[in-house]
Amino acid sequence: MSAELNQGFRIDPADLPSEAVIFGSTAAMREVRGKIERLLHNDLPVLVRGESGTGKELIARFLHTRSDRRESPFVKLNCAAIPVGLLESELLGYEQGAFTGASQTKRGLVEIADGGTLFLDEIGEMEWAVQTKLLHLLQDGHYARIGGREQRLARVRIICATNSDLEAAVEARTFRQDLYYRIDVIALRLLPLRERKEDIPQLCEYFLQKLSRKMGKSAPQLNPNALRLMEQWNWPGNLRELENWIARVIILGGDEALGVELSRRVALAGTVDSVRPRIGHLKETSRQAASAAARAIILKTLQANGWNRRKTAEQLNMSYRSLLYKLRDAGVPQRRKNHKGLSFDPGGDGGRGQEHGSQ
Repeated sequence: MSAELNQGFRIDPADLPSEAVIFGSTAAMREVRGKIERLLHNDLPVLVRGESGTGKELIARFLHTRSDRRESPFVKLNCAAIPVGLLESELLGYEQGAFTGASQTKRGLVEIADGGTLFLDEIGEMEWAVQTKLLHLLQDGHYARIGGREQRLARVRIICATNSDLEAAVEARTFRQDLYYRIDVIALRLLPLRERKEDIPQLCEYFLQKLSRKMGKSAPQLNPNALRLMEQWNWPGNLRELENWIARVIILGGDEALGVELSRRVALAGTVDSVRPRIGHLKETSRQAASAAARAIILKTLQANGWNRRKTAEQLNMSYRSLLYKLRDAGVPQRRKNHKGLSFDPGGDGGRGQEHGSQ
């Protein structure tokens, strides 16, 4: 794999969507735009957080093209896509003879991105040893190729992205806490598409125009019913799923058949959602059944012990007070009538009969 050929490049701002498409109309995304504005003229590390498919790389590219580094390379490294053991050499490069197979010197992505931006996608997947090297780079601003002694100046801005819970990874000791604090200087949190559904019509139009040009086809129109269905779907794959859906519309030549499929998905999701409250009912039913079973056991034991509560509590291995609480919650009266019409107090001594209602 030649990282130099495939990863290092300059971005044409015209290739990016408009700000209106990228950030839409939600307050949370406008806040992201405001934070980016304050980041344009400094080199602070940035952490872009969001679910898969929410456009984290797009935000990194947008920040790069609006920053003072826009004329320099934007270099991407997907930490989850590089085999274990190769990530360090991709990031830092190596000297000739540094290890078996190192027949020539290779520049790393930090060097290729010189003066520009290094985008580290899926930072949570970075192996521990490389995390240590990245931490030193962020702390000192210098690095060395594998097998080399020369300390090189890292003139890059680091933007990281993740869809994982880095705090949990720190707690689990799979991600360095000190590195986490280094990269989390400024955090940009992107909304999932289900929380910005008002932006779906504009996003659809953007994808229709973009993909139609790419495929050499005319852009079809989405009918209002299709748009309504799209706003009902929760889009677990976010922007990536929406783009793929629009691509299918263009390729298959219309949205009728896809509208049927989307209707099926929406209906199925609605069925699942309607079942969810029943789960709560099931838990409540189970709780009530357990309570009824316990009540039956207590009453049966009381009856067997002549309604002697202290003896019953001992036999059920519970405190006398707990038994009284359970009897009260179960609605068991404090006095019981015997077969002669007399009432007695089912107390600790078995109760003494007395006339009931004759006084």
